[in-house]
Amino acid sequence: MTDLLSEYLPIVVFIGLAGVIGLALLVAPFIVSIKNPDPEKVSAFECGFDAFDDARMKFDVRFYLVSILFIIFDLEVAFLFPWAVAFHDVGWFGFWSMIAFLGVLTVGFVYEWRKGALEWD
Repeated sequence: MTDLLSEYLPIVVFIGLAGVIGLALLVAPFIVSIKNPDPEKVSAFECGFDAFDDARMKFDVRFYLVSILFIIFDLEVAFLFPWAVAFHDVGWFGFWSMIAFLGVLTVGFVYEWRKGALEWD
């Protein structure tokens, strides 16, 4: 019986620790929050300066294009690492599949580049 309890002890400790951290994250904002707000304390600032414009202003579409490109190439790296680790096991089919994947990404990148989506004029 003690062997069974000792096997489940790490799980109980983990659940208890998760509960304590969860409770601390729920209580901390009430402890740290501003008690006596005034306009100077709650004013928005950007890098030490007052905010220049409305926070709901429209962004240029290039910000979204660059973020999408980042996500695409971030996913490319996420696919390349497991592929490189299992390179010997995937064979020629896995090799040519990854080459096709990289080709599609390269075509998309060249298309973005030619359309001028990466220019910041």
